[in-house]
Parts: sequence; C-alpha cells; structure tokens
Amino acid sequence: MSTTTDTARLHQRVAAADWTQLAEELDTHGCALTPRLLTPAQCARIAGLYEREERFRSTIDMARHRFGSGQYRYFTHDLPEPVAELRAALYPRLLTVARDWAERLGRPAPWPDSLEKWLAMCHEAGQDRSAQILLRYGPGDWNALHRDVFGDMLFPLQVVIGLDAYGTDYTGGEFLLVEQRPRAQSRGTTAVLQQGHGLIFTTRDRPVATKRGWSAGVMRHGVSTVRSGRRHALGLVFHDAS
Repeated sequence: MSTTTDTARLHQRVAAADWTQLAEELDTHGCALTPRLLTPAQCARIAGLYEREERFRSTIDMARHRFGSGQYRYFTHDLPEPVAELRAALYPRLLTVARDWAERLGRPAPWPDSLEKWLAMCHEAGQDRSAQILLRYGPGDWNALHRDVFGDMLFPLQVVIGLDAYGTDYTGGEFLLVEQRPRAQSRGTTAVLQQGHGLIFTTRDRPVATKRGWSAGVMRHGVSTVRSGRRHALGLVFHDAS
C-alpha cells in the first residue's frame, strides 16, 4: 500500500523527467524511455498482484487468441494506488504531446485537462471497462505486433513499465515498435525495459513530415521472445475499453 510520501515521491519523479527531450524522442522515434518511475519495491508489489484474481476483471491467454504466447490481466477500476497515481501524474505531461500531434495531423483534440473528465467522456461513449494491464511472460513467450485501440475514444500515447530486472530476472523480451512507412519498407525499433523505468509510445500512429505536409505514420508494438526467466510489465492506457 502506498503512503502519502510514496505518492509525493512518485509525482516528483514524473515531474523531474526531461519532458522536452522526451517529446523530441517521441517525435523522432514514436517512443521514448523515461527515468525510473517506480522503485524496485513498488515493482515487486505490483508484479505480486498477478496471483490475486480479485484485482482483475479478466485474463487473456495470448496463444488462445493468436496474440502470441503469455498472459495478461486487465485490472478492475479499483486500481492499486501506485498505478492510479502514476497514470494521473503522467496524463497532463502526455497531453501536451497529444494536442501537438493532433494539431499537426489536423485531427480533433477532445482531451480535457483532467484525466477524470476524459475517462467520464469515454464512459459516456460506451467505453467503460478498465484498460490497465499487468502482463506476464515466461520462457518462449512473446507478443505479436498490435495496437491498443478499444473504440472511438482514443488517447494517442501510452506507457509500459518494466517490473523485473532485465538480464537478471529474465533475458530476451525486448519491446518492439514497427513503423509502416509510406511507399517504403517498415522501420523497427527495440527497447529494453529496465526495472521501474517506463517507455512512452504511440498508441496508433505519429506525425511524419512529408513534402506535402504532415501524414500519419502507422505504428504497431509487441514483445520479442523471452529467452529465460519471467517478465512482468505494467501497461498504462489513457482511454478505457468498450
């Protein structure tokens, strides 16, 4: 359970990140690694929740659905305090990028300043199920390239946080991001999720400068094959699911 001090420190860690640099990396690559956001102890507590079925609304077996191999669980709306606080702390920082991208792509920017108000809009539109996920992979598990689009109410950025120590608790399992470039071959990016660090990435696409102006570069994400050990990750999505 988080204390008031833990919550304050979490918000401080989010605020201390170089958000100008992160925005530039998102513009260039469609993803950006953050400094440490969660302590090892917080990571262990969140990963340990995986066995508590009452904390989740559903469990997805990826092989069954041909999504890859491994499992993930959707939290209920009763989110663990560090998860809820981290999501609330990140939203206003990501909102600046989201609005900038929408302007460049000539799209609506329906997101209010408040995450609470945005989620209320999602619920009014019929997207009222929690989309926050806890993922677990073992040796041989992987995640196919995909996009987390659950309806018309969409926030264009999301965050995944590593909960285990890369190279110690597990090997392999690198994060994959593939950009479908217009009239060209796709470009791939990989990232290692260090424990407690986050990776911000595009939910659907990013603005790409062309001779005719800005166009949408379609992007999908996944996870490479885990070689050994067990890999847990926390997925923060800023819209709810239908």
